[in-house]
Amino acid sequence: MKDARFALEDYLHFLRVERQLAKNTLVSYQRDLLDYILHLEGQGYESFEQIDRAVILLYLQKLKDLGKSTRTISRHISSIRSFHQFLVREKVSTHDPTVHLEMPKLEQKLPRVLSISEIDALINSPDSSKPLGKRDVALLELMYGTGMRVSELIGLNMEDLHLSMGFVRIFGKGSKERIVPLGAGAIRACQIYVETARPELLKGKKADALFLNMRGTRLTRQGCWKILKGHAAEAGIQAELTPHILRHSFATHLIENGADLRAVQEMLGHSDISTTQIYTHVSRARLKDVYVKYHPRA
Repeated sequence: MKDARFALEDYLHFLRVERQLAKNTLVSYQRDLLDYILHLEGQGYESFEQIDRAVILLYLQKLKDLGKSTRTISRHISSIRSFHQFLVREKVSTHDPTVHLEMPKLEQKLPRVLSISEIDALINSPDSSKPLGKRDVALLELMYGTGMRVSELIGLNMEDLHLSMGFVRIFGKGSKERIVPLGAGAIRACQIYVETARPELLKGKKADALFLNMRGTRLTRQGCWKILKGHAAEAGIQAELTPHILRHSFATHLIENGADLRAVQEMLGHSDISTTQIYTHVSRARLKDVYVKYHPRA
């Protein structure tokens, strides 16, 4: 398609500079829209002016035939819709073919949540006599104690941790800043790590990153997943454990113990409270499980 790649580059620049979207979100948009443009080129279209609703529906049907999930197709629709809106705004195209495009209904799956005993076993699994073990205890305490995303965790710098005041500063999606309080367990574990283990990992070097790998450089996303997987196995947690499950557990346990939904929304960094409301459903589902299991007339 004529100038389609240039239009995509302009759009990605707009998302990066004007909307300040996170790198992972930008990669998602780029991947989805490049696939969309390649499809249009493969069908022989030469201009965005030729694209109408029927063309997009055929593309979405192709995704469905390839076995893409409803959630993935919804993400593609969102990417395509915002891209076409940008094209109209920038006068690259005179019409928006996504105006009457409907989102497929998503199946709302309740997130898996760890029990308190599983959390305890997980946090107690690292060997805290070793530097990496002290790091891992601090990492697990901080993930469960704040509900932060893995990208937020590995992005933390020393200056973001305020142990004496009992809070951590987190930069979430779109570089939005939020302040989340720390519990006694997280403060103690982080203090031990920062004062004893982190200097050993640095080996005399300097680094801004809070969490370091054995080479003294910033811990990666893959490294964090590997740490979590290893300690889950040691703790006897059978199901797959991801950083997001710790985030779900943080939110669910707060709400189960009477936390205000708005406060949980703020701590999670959700822009819309409807995203946070799923945790009330999780709590009700867990209550139902307890009722069925223990009530004699259930």
